[in-house]
Amino acid sequence: MSNQQGSTEVVTGSQTGLRESAILSPDALAFVAHLTRRFRGRVKELLLARAARQQKIVQGDASFGFLTETESVRRGDWTVSPPPAEVEDRRVEITGPVDRKMIINALNSGASVFMADFEDSTCPTLSNLVQGQENLRDANLRTITFEQGDKRYKLVEKPAVLFVRPRGWHLEERHFLVDGEATPGGLFDFGLYLFHNAKILADRGSQPYFYLPKLESHLEARLWNEVFLEASAVLGIPRGTIRATVLIETLPAAFEMDEILHELREHSLGLNCGRWDYIFSFIKKQSHLASAVLPDRGQVTMDKGFLRAYSELLVRTCHRRGAHAMGGMAAQIPIKNDPAANEAALAKVRADKLREVRAGHDGTWVAHPALVPVAKEIFDREMPGKNQLDKLRQDVTVSAADLLGIPQGTCTDVGLRHNIRVGVQYIEAWLRGVGCVPIYNLMEDAATAEISRAQVWQWLHYGADLEGRGKLDLAGLQKAVEEELLQVRAEVGDARFAEGRFEAAKDIFLALSTAERFTEFLTLPAYETLLREGQ
Repeated sequence: MSNQQGSTEVVTGSQTGLRESAILSPDALAFVAHLTRRFRGRVKELLLARAARQQKIVQGDASFGFLTETESVRRGDWTVSPPPAEVEDRRVEITGPVDRKMIINALNSGASVFMADFEDSTCPTLSNLVQGQENLRDANLRTITFEQGDKRYKLVEKPAVLFVRPRGWHLEERHFLVDGEATPGGLFDFGLYLFHNAKILADRGSQPYFYLPKLESHLEARLWNEVFLEASAVLGIPRGTIRATVLIETLPAAFEMDEILHELREHSLGLNCGRWDYIFSFIKKQSHLASAVLPDRGQVTMDKGFLRAYSELLVRTCHRRGAHAMGGMAAQIPIKNDPAANEAALAKVRADKLREVRAGHDGTWVAHPALVPVAKEIFDREMPGKNQLDKLRQDVTVSAADLLGIPQGTCTDVGLRHNIRVGVQYIEAWLRGVGCVPIYNLMEDAATAEISRAQVWQWLHYGADLEGRGKLDLAGLQKAVEEELLQVRAEVGDARFAEGRFEAAKDIFLALSTAERFTEFLTLPAYETLLREGQ
C-alpha cells in the first residue's frame, strides 16, 4: 500500500458510536484512503467528461451513436473470462437493501444470486452503510442472524451467492474525508467490502462479486478495471479474482456494450438490463428534445421501442463475447388482500420472464422472495441448461435509430398523479433513511422515483397534452401536487403523515420537477438534506 502522507477523517454527525465499528478499523480506512488518493482524480475527470459530452449533444455538435474510434473492438474476435462454476447458473437473482433481515431472507429465497445494494436501495446515512457492511461480513461468515419478536432468522445450508452493488461514480461519501475531500461513494463501498470479505470468501472457495451501476462509457469501465487490479495487488488477491456484472442503465452505455465488456474482460461477468434507470437516463439525456417525451411509465414496456432494441442487443453482444446477459427487474410484491389483483400481477411477471428467457437472457431479477419461484418456474421450463450462452441471436440487428425509438402511448392525468404520489412517498422514505419501500404493490427504489420526477419535469417543460386534463402548466402541476399530497395523507393516516417528512419531500419533488434545467440525480439534493441534518 502507498505510504503517501495525508489526513483522513470520519465525520459521524449525529450518528454516534460508529467509529468503534470494526468496519471502520484503521487498516480498512487506510485501504479506502489509498484507493481514493489513487483514483479520485480520475473519477472527477470522467464526471467532467460526461458533462462535456452531454453539452456537445445538447448543442448539436454530437449525437448518440456507436463510436467510430472503437470499431475494431466491436469487430474483434475476443471473449471475456468464463464465469466461475458457482455462478454459471444465475437464472433468478433477487435484489434489495443491505439491512439484516432482508439479507437473510434474500439469501434464503431460493434465488441463485442475491445482489445487496448500497446504491438505489440504500439511503447513504453512515449508520446504514456501516451496519450494511457488518451485515454482509456476517453473511459471508455464515454467522448472520436476526430476531424479531418470537421469530429468529438464520441462513439455510446453501444460500444464494452474494453480489454487492457499490454506489455509482457520481455519488460522494462525505462522511469519510481523505486529505480534506470527500471519497467517491463507490470506492468507499467497494473498498470496505473487499477489505473485510476477500479472505473470508477465499477460505470458503468463493470470490468477491460485484454489480457496477450507472456507467456511461467504456472509459468508466476501464477505471473500475484499474481499481480491481490495484485492490487485488494491495490485498494480495490473485488477478482476475474480482468479478463484476455491469448494469446497462444509461443511454450512452447502450452504444458501448462491446467496449465495456472488453475493458473488464478478465473481471467481467456480463451485462444486465437495468430497465428502470435506463428509462430515466433516456429522459435525462434527451431532456433538451421535445421529440423525446415519453408516455406514461406503465406504457413504456420491454417489448416496445428503445427498451426492446437495447435488451436484444445486450443478449447478442454478451453471448458473442461469452458473457451472461441478465434480464431486468420484476418489482411486483404480493397483494395479500386481493387474490384477483395478485394473480393479475403475477401474470405480468410470468409474461415478462417468458419474453426474457425466449429472447436469450441467462437470468432475471426480482425484488421480492415470493417472486423467486414464479420466475424460476419459467426459466427452469425454458432454459434446461445452466445458461444460454450458446444462443447467439445472430438474427438481431440494432441500429442507433432503434436505440432511440420512442414507444407509442399516451400521457395522462392519471399517470401524472401516480408519478407525484410515488415520487413524494419515495423521497419521504429516503429522508427517513429508508432507500427501498413498497408503494402501490411495487417495490420502489431511487430508480423508479427518478422516472416519476423526470416524467413530470419533461411533461411540464414541454407542455404535454395529458389525457384527462389538457396541457400541463406550472399552476396545474402545483395544484395537482397539493391534491395528491392530501391523497397520500388519507392513505397513510394523519398520525403517520404528521410524524413523517412529507412536506420536505413535496418541496424537493416540486423543486426537481419545476427546475429550469434538468437535475442530474434526485439523490444529490436529497443527500445535502441528510448532511445538514447530521445523518
